[in-house]
Amino acid sequence: MKSLSRRSWLKKATVGGGLAALGTNGIISSLSAEEIRKYNPRPMEEIVRLSSNENPYGPSESMRKAMTSNFDLGCRYPWAYNESLVKMIAEKEGVPEDYIVMVAGSTEGLKVAGLTFGQGGEIISCSPTFLAMMDYAELWDTDINWVPLNKELDFDLEEIEKRVSFETNLVFLCNPNNPTGKLLPADKVLDFCRTVSDKTVVFSDEAYYDYITEPNYPSMVQLVKEGRDVIVSRTFSKVYGLAGIRLGYLIARPAIAQKLSQRVVANTNIMAIEAGKAALLDKDFYKFSLDKTNQARKMLTDTLDELKLDYVPSHANFVFFHSGRDIKELNEAMLAKGFRIGRPFPPLNDWCRISTGTIEEIAAYNEAFKEVMA
Repeated sequence: MKSLSRRSWLKKATVGGGLAALGTNGIISSLSAEEIRKYNPRPMEEIVRLSSNENPYGPSESMRKAMTSNFDLGCRYPWAYNESLVKMIAEKEGVPEDYIVMVAGSTEGLKVAGLTFGQGGEIISCSPTFLAMMDYAELWDTDINWVPLNKELDFDLEEIEKRVSFETNLVFLCNPNNPTGKLLPADKVLDFCRTVSDKTVVFSDEAYYDYITEPNYPSMVQLVKEGRDVIVSRTFSKVYGLAGIRLGYLIARPAIAQKLSQRVVANTNIMAIEAGKAALLDKDFYKFSLDKTNQARKMLTDTLDELKLDYVPSHANFVFFHSGRDIKELNEAMLAKGFRIGRPFPPLNDWCRISTGTIEEIAAYNEAFKEVMA
């Protein structure tokens, strides 16, 4: 039995107090609702949200129709209705159906994987990145071995590989990464995942995969098909605009998929299932979403170029830029103008993540941002 370290004991002793400070995803929000009202008294619905990487154009008309036309099924448990969506996803990903695990948003998938493989051992990842898995796993006696991003703000794959030991239960990659939007070189990440998956489980969070502009960039689903110990997560929250509906899935070889399925907590619901089926068929909305995101992202980077502010080339629906100002101060200043922007991502506390909104929202944001930075 693994001994209880002093760090683990302290973690358990303070978990009650710590939970009170955590949001629903285990992430400390940069500003509470009370603080938002302090800096901007207007109603929350009037504040432009450019802080959560949402797609403001969804759900599409076809997705809405799919949900409303199936209201009568709201009295039914969803298990029997999952099969058709699982079949569609399996065909899309080119894998058998028993490789797919449906979850209530990919965040649930990350947490389930952290619980399944991290408990009592170690997860290695880079910081900053998306924290849902690691924050949740820590509550279950998992040690997180943090590796800083390298000087190019990439996952430091060489350092991660060096740190893999018999205590390592899982390695977490976010590619493209959140908050940077950076994409790891295709050959480098494939070689890394092949090598490391011989030693431990590799989790590849591909929430932003649809936004990748590099031609023929490989998904790590390719390695799942090779029978490797790799898990890939995908979501309907981004390009499909279903963040509020909560629908995502994991892809893994059957033995791993079964372990993950046994620990799923929320499951999907009827409306999410029907919306997901419609989303996969709605090619026009998919293209529309990508086009609008690309247009909004260029508007953001054009303004950053004008202001001579450095930013990371993004393969996501957000831009990470070096404002040179403390993010909390910038948050407050932009909130006073009616815009909510990204939270702190320590240690890069003078960098800001700004999500793409509608074209009109980004145009208004750019003008407000220029005023704040003047």
